[in-house]
This record gives sequence, structure tokens and C-alpha cells, in this order.
Amino acid sequence: MPTSKAQQKAVAKYMKNNYDELKVRINKGTKTALRAAAAEKGESVNGYIKNALKIRYKADTGGDIDL
Repeated sequence: MPTSKAQQKAVAKYMKNNYDELKVRINKGTKTALRAAAAEKGESVNGYIKNALKIRYKADTGGDIDL
């Protein structure tokens, strides 16, 4: 069943109010490799990248970050 216009608007409003977006540009072909690596771990590409960021942030700062 398709989502209604009202539901789409509500989701967009929620996303705008609760999340920041970050655009990352990568070399051609890299997305396929990231998808495969994420799938191998049972994660989405977004989850895979967020986990990598958390690990790097902890290594660089010693602190945790909530993504």
C-alpha cells in the first residue's frame, strides 16, 4: 500500500527536526564494495559507515559519539 502525502510530509518533518544530513562523495565503484562489506556484516550501508565513524571518533578523541 503506498504511503499518503500526509504521511510522507510527516516523515519529512520528523527527519528534518531530528537528524542532520552529511553527504559523502566517494570514487566510482566504491559504493558497490561498501554495499558488499555491509551486507557481509548484516548491516545497511548507513549503519556500516556510522559504525566506522564511531570507531574512528573513539580512536581520535577517546570519547564516544551518538550517531
